[in-house]
Order: sequence, then structure tokens, then C-alpha cells
Amino acid sequence: MLLIRADASVSIGTGHVMRMIALAQAWQGGGGEAVFLCAEITPALEVRLKEEGFLLEKIQASSGSHEDLEATCAAIARYGVDSIPVALDGYQFDAAFQLGLKKAGCRLLVMDDYGHAAFFHADWVLNQNLSAREELYASRAPHTQLFLGTKFALLRREFLKYRGWQRQIPEIARTVLVTLGGADPDNVTGKVIEALAPFDIQVKVVVGGSNPHLPDLQRAFEGLKTQPAKIELIVNPTDMPGLMAWADLAIAAGGSTAWELAFMGLPSIFVILAENQVGIATELESAGFGVCLGRGADFDKGELQIALRRVLENPAERHRTSIAGRNLVDGMGCHRTVCQLNQTSPICLRPVSYSDIELLWEWANDPVTRQNSFDSAKIPWEEHSAWCQKKLSEAGCRLWIASNGGNAPVGCVRFDGKESEATISLTVAPNARGKGYGTKIIQQSCDRLFAESPFRLVHAYIKPENIASVKVFEAAGFRYDSDAVCKQKTGRHYTLRAKS
Repeated sequence: MLLIRADASVSIGTGHVMRMIALAQAWQGGGGEAVFLCAEITPALEVRLKEEGFLLEKIQASSGSHEDLEATCAAIARYGVDSIPVALDGYQFDAAFQLGLKKAGCRLLVMDDYGHAAFFHADWVLNQNLSAREELYASRAPHTQLFLGTKFALLRREFLKYRGWQRQIPEIARTVLVTLGGADPDNVTGKVIEALAPFDIQVKVVVGGSNPHLPDLQRAFEGLKTQPAKIELIVNPTDMPGLMAWADLAIAAGGSTAWELAFMGLPSIFVILAENQVGIATELESAGFGVCLGRGADFDKGELQIALRRVLENPAERHRTSIAGRNLVDGMGCHRTVCQLNQTSPICLRPVSYSDIELLWEWANDPVTRQNSFDSAKIPWEEHSAWCQKKLSEAGCRLWIASNGGNAPVGCVRFDGKESEATISLTVAPNARGKGYGTKIIQQSCDRLFAESPFRLVHAYIKPENIASVKVFEAAGFRYDSDAVCKQKTGRHYTLRAKS
């Protein structure tokens, strides 16, 4: 069972619930069941949740209030599953709300876009934006694990059938998709279609059923029938990936839809409709995917027309933009997240500090550790201490302590490298062996290494008789390369490459 606490309305938009639908679909696909807890929900999304087979419980309280917290905790108790995972998506859910849920005994995932809480008590924080960085979450619990960047972008399952699909880039673009969010309270959509009317193009305009300006838009479309542009209004579409595949260009808000557009490789012009979209739209432009026109409140019809004409007539620019988008989002974000939620003992990685040196010395001199090392001699304290201090200052070294969900150290992992290649060394704490930690530490540390460094290839060297380590590294995705000499002894050489 997965509980999801998120809201949708005209004022806050539909993005929080829509990306939680993606997570719920992935959870459901693994044989689980999802329950949405909503204080606010639009009629169209209420229908969507029912069609998806999700349960919906309405909370009779002001969103983010103490009464809301009590109602959510009551739902956790009612479903009665030990350490039930709860996903929280909304800027109104502050540090106190998170702490209250943790005290209720759940495992907590918090969706975030800019570090909205003063402190994060969650087990996991997911920020799928390009601007996501660890410094945003300096104030967090020791056990909190961060899922940062577009590798965790949450895409609904209807998009995944387009993995490997190749977009065709025409010489002149003729088809334009307009999608400015499920609500669009300031009716920027109306201004955009007015700007598009003089162009000889086909336009499909997506509008949410909760859009308060829907009647005005329908009347406006009647007056555009004599214009060169052939414009179609689509309310609550059932096939957004198909519309994105149809279009040569999109004009979109800078919200979660941006990651769908990137995955589909659809060149885009972004309009900022909410404060949390500023970073997304500007970072995407800097990354080579799309053009940012600024805030919808300052919308300039002439500026959009200039940008539109340039993109429509420039196939090379559209080709570059399409490739940039596909390189940003691979569609595996939901899978990665659900895999983590399903782990009963999440792993947290933190840099080794000087206070850890004695603990690492004890682990290093454990008889099993020495037996599996290429140099099995016992390590003197002075030698170990000097070695650790040297490693902590080396630019090419990553040295991390791995802790479990209870914040107990369970292992240490080290990467030594230069340029694009590194070598991994793993130590599992003596009291943590045989519990599956080794594979988790390797997987998470390698994912983090590839995400945070220029290293693209990791080498591992294992003594042939160390069958347990061979199994652990193979389970983590390493593949046998060859036999190799390590410290004058023959070992098995394994490698793992970063996914492009």
C-alpha cells in the first residue's frame, strides 16, 4: 500500500497530483495499491483517479493545517501496515507536518522543487529538476536520502511506450501543441492563441477541464476560424504522448510537463506561470532544451511571434533541442523511485569524517575483511590513520560511510580515480554481513558517483575465492571483464559503465 497526500485546484494547479499519478502507476505496476488523500481535487482529476483504479479519500481540513496532519495520520493508522510508505507533494507541507507523519510510523517521501521546508524529516526527498542540488537540503535528518535531478523525473506510464522512439524533424515545422497547465488562472492560453493566429500552421490547444476561462476560450475560437492558423481546442486529452508525438513544436508552461516534453524530444517555448517554474524554465534553456519567454504576467505577443518564426524555420535548432531533451530524461525515474520505496532498509551515504577513522580501522582489521583483501596483513593504527587523512584530501577520491534506515553505519565504499575512470573498494561492517547491504551500497554509490562526477567507468578487483563478493558485485550490475594482477596477485576484474 502507498499513501499519497497531494492537492489540485485552480489556484495551485494540477501538477502535484499529476506527477503523483505517475508514481502511483509505477507502484501499481509492481502489484501494489495506491490511495490518494486530497483536501482539494478538481472534478476532472477525481474522474482520472477512479479510471486509474486508485482509491481516493477526501480530507475535510485546510490543506497543510494541524487538522490535515491529524487526518493523514489517522489514514496511516487505519491502513495498519508497519512502516507504510507515504508520498507528500505540496509546498504547504512544512517541517512540522513531515515530523508529525514520521511520528505516526510511516516511511516518508517528500517531493520538492526548491527546498521549500525549513527542515526535512523525510526518509527520501525527490527533486527532479536540473537545479536540484544537495545544498538545498543542508537542513535534513541524518537518515534522509536525496533523489536529485532529471534521472528521477516522474513520467506517467503512457509515455514509456515511446522509449527508443525517434522524432522526425521536418524542414519547416507546421504543427504546434499549446499546453499551459491544467488550470491557467490568468488565461495566458488565450493570449498565446491570439499570437499564433496569423501563422500558416496547425495548432492543438490542450485545456484542463478545471480551467475557469474555458467558456471564454471556446468563444474566442469561433472568432479565429478565418485566420490562417487551423486551431483545435482539446479538453482533458486522454493521449498527451500522442499529441506530443504529433507536434513539431510546443508552447508550454515551465512545470512538470517540461520533463514529458524533454523525454519526447519536442522542441519547446516555455512561459512561466508560477514561481516554482522559474528555475525549471531557465535551467532548461541553459541546458539547450527550449526557449524561455519569461513570466506569463509579462507576456508579449510580438516576442512569442519572433521566437516562433525562428524555431519553425530552423530545423538544425529543432534537431539540437530534441537531442538535448532526450539526453535529459530517460523515462526511468518512477522505476528508480519505486525500487527505493520498496527497500525496507534504505541506505544513506555520507562523506567519511575524521571521527570515522577509528571505526574504519576496526572494520579493516576484521579477520574476514583481511582474508578477502589482496594484502591480508593486519594494518597498524599509525599507518591506517595517515592513509585515511591522505585519502580525505585527495581530489580523485570519494570515501563514503553507508548507514541504514536507523542511521547505523553498515559499510564503507571508496572510489579512487582520475579522468573518467575509478576503482571501487567496499567494506561491509562485520555485524551487517548477510543482510543484502553490499549490493545496495554498490548500486547507490555508483549511481551517485556517475551523477556527481565525470567518472563514467568503475573497475572492481576481487579475489577469485571470494565468491560472496563476486555475487554481490554481479547483482549490482558489474560484469566480468578479465583476470588481472592486483598487488602482485591474480584477481577477477569487473566493470560497470555509466548509462548514457
